[in-house]
Amino acid sequence: MIDPKRRALALGLPVSVASALAWPSRACAQTVYSIVDDRGTKLTFRAAPVRLATVSYFGADTALALGVQPIASTFLAPGRRPAYLLDKMNGVIDLGQRASPSLELLASSQADLIIAIRRYTEANAQQLQRIAPYLALDLETGQDSDRSIALVGAALGRSQAAAGLNRHFADVLEQYRSRVRSRRAPRYLFVWGAGTAPWAFYDENMTCSLLNALGGVNVAGGNPRPAQRDNTAFQMSLEALLLAQPDTIFVYDDGSSRAFETNPVWRHMSAARGARVVRVGDHWIESFGPIARHAVLAEAAAHLHPDLFARPDLRAIASSYLNRPG
Repeated sequence: MIDPKRRALALGLPVSVASALAWPSRACAQTVYSIVDDRGTKLTFRAAPVRLATVSYFGADTALALGVQPIASTFLAPGRRPAYLLDKMNGVIDLGQRASPSLELLASSQADLIIAIRRYTEANAQQLQRIAPYLALDLETGQDSDRSIALVGAALGRSQAAAGLNRHFADVLEQYRSRVRSRRAPRYLFVWGAGTAPWAFYDENMTCSLLNALGGVNVAGGNPRPAQRDNTAFQMSLEALLLAQPDTIFVYDDGSSRAFETNPVWRHMSAARGARVVRVGDHWIESFGPIARHAVLAEAAAHLHPDLFARPDLRAIASSYLNRPG
């Protein structure tokens, strides 16, 4: 039963997920349980983990949405906390970049669970397993999001709440899609990198799958080798980009300078061809988590269909997950 006070608080959330979730009590007293991660490795728990370290924002995003505060995390941009998680990451231990996390700091954190993107930690898997149980996840495509949230929920003894998060997002996604059906599909490109040529994401990338769900047409197209792991982006020459004629180019802004933006071809593309350049934040790169995917979807809708969707209040979206009643 949800008491009247909790119900009133839940109804007051701006983009509330409270009604979608049935928050279970902590599972610390339950019997031994096991899960299998994306390596096929079995992890066994005698109590629900409470000290989480994450190699990627996905782990932090999902844990926070499930009501668990991480104690350590990698960060995408040095000295910059992920704005879409509000202030929840301000006090956590900074493990460095996700491709090379500090094992010393990780060991000192006394974590009882490490949640990691598999491709960034395969080389250190044995060392990580000596520190704490290590949940390795393949996070590349749109299909990976629901499955990985469910796995984290199972590891934390919060499977019902994780299922509620996935149901809630399915409803949110359908609400957006229902408003853009039969509308002109804008042509877009989502790129990142600092070199002379940007890296462009294929359709299979999680963020691109959200843009496509809104009717967007990715000029990079689909992955020609979908069976190959870690292959959701390719380096695209500016000449090829110019010929592709995107209406909107989403550029991940990590705070550093990008050599390709000084190229005359890039400048011609925006000045003469009218391509709109939109700089986007950390959640666009790691859009698998419950909060990130909702925030990306809302922002993307406003950019692709500005006549139909207003710019979202990302703080309100995040707060509806992070400031749940009880």
